Amino acid sequence: MIFYFSGTGNSYATARFLSEKLGETLIDIAQAMQKNEVAYFLQGNEKLGFVFPVYAWAPPKIVTDFVKKLVLHWEKQPYTFGVCTCGGSAGNAIEVLAAALSKKGLVLASGYSVIMPNNYFVSPEANSQEKQAETLHKAQVTWERILEAVQQQKQGFFRVKKGKAAGLLTAAISPAFQRFATITKPFYVTQDCIGCGLCERVCTAYCIQLKDGIPTWTKDKCNMCLACVNRCPKGAIQYGKKTKDKGQYVNPCWK
Repeated sequence: MIFYFSGTGNSYATARFLSEKLGETLIDIAQAMQKNEVAYFLQGNEKLGFVFPVYAWAPPKIVTDFVKKLVLHWEKQPYTFGVCTCGGSAGNAIEVLAAALSKKGLVLASGYSVIMPNNYFVSPEANSQEKQAETLHKAQVTWERILEAVQQQKQGFFRVKKGKAAGLLTAAISPAFQRFATITKPFYVTQDCIGCGLCERVCTAYCIQLKDGIPTWTKDKCNMCLACVNRCPKGAIQYGKKTKDKGQYVNPCWK
């Protein structure tokens, strides 16, 4: 059983690859939280995986909130692994996941990071098409290595690009991100909007509603996955002045 969270497809593509190769069920964390589906049964030798993007050197809050609510029943301690996708360094994101799982009596046996194309355009711009293709090709190689390690059920095996000052970044920047950077007030819609409703359907926080054909944000905070910004077919959704002219990115699995 593999639980995943994804806004623009990087983590979904990673989770889908592992799900198909391992023969494990794939479950969307955002949908599970929306439906309050938090109780699951693990059968026999079923493995348990968590795949998510790195936000400010930590897992998205929705991922740790889901783990807190998670009610798992198993015949024996499952082989548990975590995979985080990131544009560069992951900080202590895997350690945060491990700590949350330990409170559920689960031991994180292995953890990995996968470098993927940038999709957070509040700061940097989108990678070039050539850079995206190169990064995705390297990610495929990393996926294969992760698959092999999980199939072998390696214990205490962690291959994570943490970067410098990982502990400090995770401890200091992540809380600030959750407090200040997830506010929905800066989102707005330009005149290019065609009222297709895609943003409403892909919002992982379920906080976008079309009113008179115009997207509106119904909550003060969201997951800041930027699915609405990146997946809008007209590029009509912006986040203040920070995303203007930065481009868009959607993993090929969702294009």
